[in-house]
Amino acid sequence: MTVRYVCRYCGMKLGEISAPVSEHDLGFDRLTPEERQDILRYGTDGTLIAQVVCEYCQETLERNPEWVLMHKIHQ
Repeated sequence: MTVRYVCRYCGMKLGEISAPVSEHDLGFDRLTPEERQDILRYGTDGTLIAQVVCEYCQETLERNPEWVLMHKIHQ
């Protein structure tokens, strides 16, 4: 299974794992159903996409916490 990590706000690709790993290996089995729905997506090619927050967006959100409600925080 390929797992791709992307920033949920700016869409930047943060990394990819193409090795044989399971959701258990990555700790995804510990997510609640709500967290899974919010964080994990499947691409059209079967890639598991984990939506996380990159360092740049995290710093922006720390300076502007009200922006967490926005889908995109950078114009």
